[in-house]
Amino acid sequence: MSVHLNKNSICVVIGASHAGVNLAFSLRKEGWQGAILLFDKDPEIPYHRPPLSKTYLSSDEGTNLLKSVESYEKDNISLNLGISVSSINRTDKTITLNDGTIQAYDKLVIATGARPIIPPIPGIETAAHVYPMRTVEDVAHIRKALHKSLNKRVVIIGGGYIGLETAASIKKLGGRVTVLERETRILARVTAPEMSNFFMQLHTENGVEMLPNKNVIAIENTKGVNTVVCADGTQYEADIIIVGVGIRVNSELAKEAGLVIENGILVDETARTNDQNIYAIGDCTFHFNPHYNRHVRLESVQNAVDQAKVAAAAICERHPIYDAIPWFWSDQYDVKLQMVGLYEGYNETLIRKEDGESNKFSIWYFKDDTLLAVDAINNAKAYVLGTKFIKDASKIDKSKLMDASIPFKPGDLLI
Repeated sequence: MSVHLNKNSICVVIGASHAGVNLAFSLRKEGWQGAILLFDKDPEIPYHRPPLSKTYLSSDEGTNLLKSVESYEKDNISLNLGISVSSINRTDKTITLNDGTIQAYDKLVIATGARPIIPPIPGIETAAHVYPMRTVEDVAHIRKALHKSLNKRVVIIGGGYIGLETAASIKKLGGRVTVLERETRILARVTAPEMSNFFMQLHTENGVEMLPNKNVIAIENTKGVNTVVCADGTQYEADIIIVGVGIRVNSELAKEAGLVIENGILVDETARTNDQNIYAIGDCTFHFNPHYNRHVRLESVQNAVDQAKVAAAAICERHPIYDAIPWFWSDQYDVKLQMVGLYEGYNETLIRKEDGESNKFSIWYFKDDTLLAVDAINNAKAYVLGTKFIKDASKIDKSKLMDASIPFKPGDLLI
């Protein structure tokens, strides 16, 4: 009898965010008959993370649960929250929990995700009201600090998407926001200069002080007031400091167990590690993307969900292959950015501006004649069409693409 059809089989999942939760429910859909045990150190019922820096921070809405509590009960999925896993024993096929309990498994899925990087800035440990932006608890701390009084001075260290989304949300709440970015431009590691310039102007117009070329070297705290000190000698007072400089993969547990680590937990096209009984999914993995013909590590809900489905099918011996085109999104003020594909390696960008609409355009990333990625601002058509063109490896007439008088229709834009 196959393992997945054995009612005595146990699948243990470490991590109950987007990847882990979707894996558990996908397993049931694929026909897994045995126990499914989810463990996560976060005590909260698993929730959607992208809204944390957006609607959850800027409104009084509660968290949006990934699944209702009743859903876990209905599918007989054991949800164990506020519990961390201290080690994996591959020989005995067991895990050890933080209270010393040993739990056996037949299949193990690692969905440990990532954690915010807190840079080793002198004074950051003793500064008042310093927070990352990763969990419900982080947002609760920020909202509490903001609501103590109006017009709080907020310094955000890091001009990536998390930092910018947080800036927009806090501005909506009435905070005075300054964004300090170490690079020469915001979003330098994730998008083209044209998109960086657009968001720089957008935030400036909304009253956020945007400052690139600011390398923070110290945080001083005097009588509860923080002063953020930069390498160029400038200083910025802050009632609240939010750190958004990137994440670090939670791969230590896998590494200690002898799994192969390479920019994350190395997995094959079915999300399996070098141990045939252990899979890894989500932000913590370094996986092969057949469309781009290379390994990638993606920090996105899309990847977490797609890998979860592939791993669940593989565990149930369905022989799937991960071949998704990555996509992402960001909401800031009244702007919705939709991104599809991976732009690394591009040598040309084309910008299509829609007639009469200043905040509606798209950037198309090419490597010679191959479309790699599309960034679409308030333009769902560009995003949808870009996705189709990338999947189909379509050859695009670039002159027609740039001509806003030609409609967004596949037949009108191809060579």
